[in-house]
Amino acid sequence: MRVAVITLVAGRHRHLRLQQDGLAAGTRRPDHYLVVTMADPDAGRALDGRRPAAETVDVPVGPGGRLPLAAARNAGAARALEDGADLLVFLDVDCVPGPGLLARYAETAADGALLCGTVAYLPPPPPEGYRLGELPGLAPPHPGRPAPGDGEVLRGGDHRLFWSLSFALTAATWRDLGGFCEDYTGYGGEDTDFARTAAARGVGLWWVGGAPAHHQYHPVSRPPVEHLDDILRNGAVFRDRWGTWPMEGWLRDFADLGLVVHEPGTDTWRRTPEAR
Repeated sequence: MRVAVITLVAGRHRHLRLQQDGLAAGTRRPDHYLVVTMADPDAGRALDGRRPAAETVDVPVGPGGRLPLAAARNAGAARALEDGADLLVFLDVDCVPGPGLLARYAETAADGALLCGTVAYLPPPPPEGYRLGELPGLAPPHPGRPAPGDGEVLRGGDHRLFWSLSFALTAATWRDLGGFCEDYTGYGGEDTDFARTAAARGVGLWWVGGAPAHHQYHPVSRPPVEHLDDILRNGAVFRDRWGTWPMEGWLRDFADLGLVVHEPGTDTWRRTPEAR
């Protein structure tokens, strides 16, 4: 089985290098490591001379600098398939794979399944940065997702819990799903849409034990007010495709702050004058 790892990057080169180190330390290394850059011409240079060797694929950003996350994942997958990949493994740039991640994804892979490993959110690093061997002891898996034991696979998972931080699927399953919907640009919605498509087409969600990833710390805002316009725009795309709004927790938080209002007659969320 030929395994490709695909990650998207727009900065955070230190995080990217530690991910690369994690892949190099794995019990199975990727046959193809693809780094899809979005308005980040320096990413390739950040990885030069290091292992595993990375190929960069550049995807232009959209209007207003919106990151084309869906299109970037599709571009990475297309290049991997051109190179004969049998298994596509997607890792968020902040995620450092555990030693067994690729091996477990490869041995568990089956057509008609989305595979998700556990992800642990790390505390801020010490001044000298994270040490690869110490990552497993820094944080437990995220409590909002199943955490099967090593060697265990939990089938029949809830597609609403799918996350794009760490997942894998066979080339045949990718082709069946058709990739990510590129109507989504900027933050949010495209991964929820991808999981909904998988559920609609009978592709199961499997939680894979022994395939941990460690999510490196970075500051976040809660709710993500800097992504308000993206969430409203992408949420409307999702509603038009599936009949319901995603990211409802964020929308309610925005409403509590007086930034958005819901219009029941049209099932529309919009900015308030105070948010302009």
